[in-house]
Amino acid sequence: MIIDTHCHLDDARYDDDISSVIKNAFDNKVGKIIIPGADIKDLPKAAKIANSYENIYFAAGVHPYEIDGYDESVIYEFAKDKKCVAIGECGLDYFRLPEVDVEQYKARQKDIFITQIKLAIELKLPLIVHIRDANEDSLKILKEYENELVGGVLHCFNASPILLELSSKFYYGIGGVLTFKNGKKLTQILPKIPLNRLLIETDAPYLTPEPYRGKRNEPAFTTFVADKMAEILSMNKDEIVDLTTQNASRLFGI
Repeated sequence: MIIDTHCHLDDARYDDDISSVIKNAFDNKVGKIIIPGADIKDLPKAAKIANSYENIYFAAGVHPYEIDGYDESVIYEFAKDKKCVAIGECGLDYFRLPEVDVEQYKARQKDIFITQIKLAIELKLPLIVHIRDANEDSLKILKEYENELVGGVLHCFNASPILLELSSKFYYGIGGVLTFKNGKKLTQILPKIPLNRLLIETDAPYLTPEPYRGKRNEPAFTTFVADKMAEILSMNKDEIVDLTTQNASRLFGI
């Protein structure tokens, strides 16, 4: 079975057919799914979905674009749920910077990121990390705390070579970008990632892999990511599925 380690099933785009999306995933050998926390307002929905299905889990956290709504007490309470397996997704994203007060904006993201890292350390939960256009700052922060963390994943790994410095503690989430024609950086760096650090994800409903790019993504499409990983690494698909499942089980305790 495949474990989709990052899927936003709480997204409104699944409201009308979430049961069929989940059934389709399970029918296509997706054994487990993790819903990351992105917006604090969506945590009740994520927790409800996770507690409605045996093999669905969630994480409690706030995406860097949603830090204005951050409330540590709320994250803390959801993190105590038996189906919560991680803190995140949290991190740094400098892709859309404000026209003024840029450094203040970055500092605020860093503060909330570090707060969530410390919460993961306190609760002994792995960390789901989001990094976009912020490799150096993210690396500096994660290196400072990596020895205290139980582990974590660099979600939607952006193919930055410097982030491979974290491979002793962190895993690398690989999704649909690997199948894109413009995903050459990721295809080139994939063989450099230790096999025991690879995870499969969709980031659904985003980043739909070929041959369905342009349509809504869903967990069943992890099979195309596994196919591409096997092709690039010259491995059997079943080997990829087995090792990434073992990796996810080890990291998240599921």
